[in-house]
Amino acid sequence: MTGWPKTLAQDWSTNPTAMPISRKYLIFGVMAFGQFMALFDIQIVSASLNDIQAGLAAGPDEVSWVQTAYLIAELVMIPLSGYLANAMSTRWLFVLSAGLFTLSSFLCGLSWDIESMIAFRALQGFTGGAMVPLVFAVGFTIFSGKQRALIPAILGTVSVLAPTLGPSAGGLITEALDWRWLFFINIAPGILVTLLSIQIIRIDRANPSMFGHIDWSHFVSMAVFLGSLEYVLEEGPKKDWFGDPQIAIAGWFALVAFALFLERSFYSPNPLVKLTPFRRPTFAFACGFNLVVGVGIYSAIYLVPVYLGRVRGYDSLQIGTTVFVVGVTQLMSVVIAAWLSQRIDMRYMITVGLSLFALSLWLSSSMTSAWGFWELLLPQSVRGLAIMLCIVPSVNMALAGFQPAELKYASGLFNLMRNLGGAIGIAVVNTLLQDHTRMAALHLGEAMGRDATAAQDVVAGVAQRIGQVVPDPAHALLMAQGVFARVVGREALTLAFNDVFRLLAWMFLAALVMVPFCRPPKKAAPAPADAAH
Repeated sequence: MTGWPKTLAQDWSTNPTAMPISRKYLIFGVMAFGQFMALFDIQIVSASLNDIQAGLAAGPDEVSWVQTAYLIAELVMIPLSGYLANAMSTRWLFVLSAGLFTLSSFLCGLSWDIESMIAFRALQGFTGGAMVPLVFAVGFTIFSGKQRALIPAILGTVSVLAPTLGPSAGGLITEALDWRWLFFINIAPGILVTLLSIQIIRIDRANPSMFGHIDWSHFVSMAVFLGSLEYVLEEGPKKDWFGDPQIAIAGWFALVAFALFLERSFYSPNPLVKLTPFRRPTFAFACGFNLVVGVGIYSAIYLVPVYLGRVRGYDSLQIGTTVFVVGVTQLMSVVIAAWLSQRIDMRYMITVGLSLFALSLWLSSSMTSAWGFWELLLPQSVRGLAIMLCIVPSVNMALAGFQPAELKYASGLFNLMRNLGGAIGIAVVNTLLQDHTRMAALHLGEAMGRDATAAQDVVAGVAQRIGQVVPDPAHALLMAQGVFARVVGREALTLAFNDVFRLLAWMFLAALVMVPFCRPPKKAAPAPADAAH
C-alpha cells in the first residue's frame, strides 16, 4: 500500500466535506459496491435452495433457514451500525464488515452440513448489514447541493436492483457452475473492497472509550426483539401463525424484548440505538413512507416471480428477463428523480411516486393466467419509475439536516424501516395469497356447481381427447378430472394474485394521508471542527 498516492492516504476526518470531489466519488463508489454485495446476497440463494438442500442433505424446513438466518442477523446489525461507527470510526467498521463478509462468504461455500451453512449465513448477514446504512450516512456527510441529490437515487437503485437481480443471477450461477459458487463469487470483489476501504476511507475518528460503556441489556433486548420478529414473519405463513406454539413463543419474546428495548432506549445513560431522530416529525413520517415502500417493493419483487413460476411455469432465466424491466426503467428514472429533488417540494414528489406505485399495482391486479412479458411490461415500467420517485424524497426528508454523529443513527433506523417493511410485506402477502386462493377456489366451485353440466361437458371433452392415447376410459376420465382440477387451481391462484395486488394498491393510496403532515427538512448548521471526533 506504500505506493498509493499521498492524496488517497490523507486524513480528512476533521473536515470530510473539503476533500477533493474525485476522492469523494471514489469513497462513495467503493462503499456503494459493498452495499450492493450485501443486498445482492439476500436473494441470490432463493432460486437455488433445492440445489443447496440436495448438496447438504437437508430437509425442506431446515434449508429455509439459509435465508432466514441471513435476514435475522442483518436486521440486528443495521440499527447497531451507528453506535459501532462512532466507536470504531466509519473506516474500520466498514473494513471489518467487508472483510468478515468476504470470509463468511468463503466459509458458506465450504459448508459441510446444513448447521454450518446456517451459522455462516448468519455471520454473513450480521457482518454485511453494517455496509448498508454506512453508505447512506457517508453520502450525506461528504456531499452537498447538487452532488448530494444523486446520492438517494443511486443508493435507491442499488437497494432495489440488487435483490431483484439476485434470484436470476443465482439460478444462472448454479446452472453453469455449482451452488457453492453463489458464495465464492464474493471473494475477489470482497477483498478488493476491503483493501480499498483501508486506504481511502478517512472521514471521521474513532472513540474507543464507547466500548467500555456498552449497555448489554439494550443489545440483547434489541437482538431478541428483531430476531424473534423476523422469525415470526418468516415462519408464520408456513406454520399457521400463532396457532403454532413456536411462533406464539417467539411472538411473546418479541413483545417483551421490544418493551425492554424501548425502556433502555429512553433511560439508558449510553443507549446502543438512539431514538432521538424520531423527535423530528419529518424523519418519523419519512420512516413511515420507507416502511410502506419496503412493503411494496419487496412484495412486488416476491409476487411477480412467484406468479411467473407457479402460474406460467417459467424457469429462472425467463423470470429474470421478465422482471428485468423494472430495473431498466428504474435506472432511466434516476436522473429524473435527482433533477426533480432539487427543484420541487419533496411532498409533491413523493405524492406522485406513491400514486404511480399504486397505479402500477392496480394495473397488475387484472392479470390472467396467460400474462407474460408483454402484458407485464406496462405495470412493471410504471413501477420502476415510481420506485425512484418514492425513495429519493423519503431519503432526503429523513437524512437531511442531521449532524454526522446523529446521522449514523438516523441512517440505521431509516434503513431498518425498509427491511422491516419488506419482511412484513412478504409475510402478509404470503398469508393473503394462501387465504384468497382458497376463497377463489370455493367461489369457482360454487359457480361450477350452479351449472354443473358445462363443467361435466368440459371434463368429458378432455377425457375423450385423452382416450385417443389412453385406451382405458376410467383412467382417461381420472386424468381429465386431474387436468381440470389443475386448471381450476391455476385460475384460483391467479385471482388471488389480483386480490393481493389490489390490496397493496390501496395501501399506497392510504399512505398519501401522511403527506400533508410532512415539513421540508431544515438545512443542518455547519458542524464544528471536532464534531466528527
